[in-house]
Amino acid sequence: MTIHIQDIHPLTEFQRNAKAHLLRVNKTGRPEVLTVNGKAEAVLLGKRSYEKMIEAMEELETLKSIRQGLTDMEVGKTLSAADVHQTLRGM
Repeated sequence: MTIHIQDIHPLTEFQRNAKAHLLRVNKTGRPEVLTVNGKAEAVLLGKRSYEKMIEAMEELETLKSIRQGLTDMEVGKTLSAADVHQTLRGM
């Protein structure tokens, strides 16, 4: 995601006009970078953008788990259904 120059704001300006910033990030879907002494310190996301980011992270975690499972299968790190059943009975 590209950060546009118009989406970089000092934290003090955000503090003075928080409502306008919230309206803008929710309307545009673009994040805002908030700076302190000219250095990026925080990123403001709208609700939908945040939800999309969380969904993407969850999808990546799922894909990572699937990939690990396939790798485990390839190298023989598996249990039979009977072994799993036996383990569950012992719990």
